[in-house]
Amino acid sequence: MNIKGQSAIEFLILVMAILFLFVGLLYFIYGKIADTQNEAVSVAVNEIALTVQDEINLAHGSADGYSRQFFLPSNINGLEYEANIIEDSVYVRTTNGRHAVAIPISEVTGDVLIGNNLVYKISGVVYLN
Repeated sequence: MNIKGQSAIEFLILVMAILFLFVGLLYFIYGKIADTQNEAVSVAVNEIALTVQDEINLAHGSADGYSRQFFLPSNINGLEYEANIIEDSVYVRTTNGRHAVAIPISEVTGDVLIGNNLVYKISGVVYLN
């Protein structure tokens, strides 16, 4: 009888050790997935800011009468975001406040919108929307 009880305890310890390792593995995998998703959102926020910067710089380098439309997506990987021109920077941030970037830009009159945007140059001044 004593051997059956010892075997049951050893089996229980083995099952608990395997369960502990499995939970640890799941925790590690979940952490990697979360890091990857956060990195993807950060890259997308940066890409949006760079798109606005590039469009404004292109307009500054062009002749009067230049006009171009560009589009900003309505969300970033399912997260809502805001994009604004603040002083001489384009500022893009998710509404949850976890991801943000500010990139310097040339002087522009107007503000950026989520969706369709129009950048144009008249009399040496660059306008946005």
